[in-house]
Amino acid sequence: MKIPPRTFSVLVAIWVWTLGLHAQLLVVANPEIKADSISRSELRSVFTGATFNLKDGTRVKPVLLKEGATHTKFVADELGTSETALLIDWRQRVFSGQATMPKTLGSEAEMVTYVAQTQGAVGYISEATPHDGVKVLAVR
Repeated sequence: MKIPPRTFSVLVAIWVWTLGLHAQLLVVANPEIKADSISRSELRSVFTGATFNLKDGTRVKPVLLKEGATHTKFVADELGTSETALLIDWRQRVFSGQATMPKTLGSEAEMVTYVAQTQGAVGYISEATPHDGVKVLAVR
């Protein structure tokens, strides 16, 4: 059976898109952070601004990507919310004086560089992104 070129192109595009959805995410931290892992509840609390300390007392600074498949997947899968809801939550914390907006970066490479150089920084990247200079935290 011969598949028309247009149908083939659509199938390839869908396949490539689904590969991005299944990419593993890594939570990365500045190497000075003592923790080797982070619980899902800690992760949610840190990245939604509910707390800025890990259970061991370490002060952390969450760092977000501005957009993209990795950001969308992290917000949905790890934080269990939508990008819009996350933004609204942060704005409410900022306007109530509880927090300042987290740093947002335009690429995963920028995320790795910033986290590696910034004390207490915690971010996320896709597994395929080179991550020399940062500590990978296991999510438990």
